[in-house]
Amino acid sequence: MPLKYFGIRVTNLESSIDFYTRLLGLKLKTTGKMEHGGVFAELEDPVTHFVLELNWYPRGSPFDTPYTPGEGLDHLGFEVDDALAVFKRLLAEGVEPALHPFVDSGWVLAFVKDPDGNWIELASKAS
Repeated sequence: MPLKYFGIRVTNLESSIDFYTRLLGLKLKTTGKMEHGGVFAELEDPVTHFVLELNWYPRGSPFDTPYTPGEGLDHLGFEVDDALAVFKRLLAEGVEPALHPFVDSGWVLAFVKDPDGNWIELASKAS
């Protein structure tokens, strides 16, 4: 289960893209819109190829919660062969669900909580 990226919530996507690309040297890979209205940007480190995902959520989105600086962790993302199967296996081990599986933009996504309540995304390509 390789760790693919680290996702953080941002309050202004454009200024965050500028900061991480112009000032810190990350490269913009892609941007997109989520089915619930959120917008994401994937930024890649040109040396390590690790991806930082910036997530912005509009008012009314189920993910638009009060923002406190320093608590912007959105989730850690793991790519798996079968997100539904891994989700079920983790629940059977007593892991708490954060968000039950759904399909978005060709991916099956499911979220569980780590022991401290941080969200972990399980993602697999939809068949």
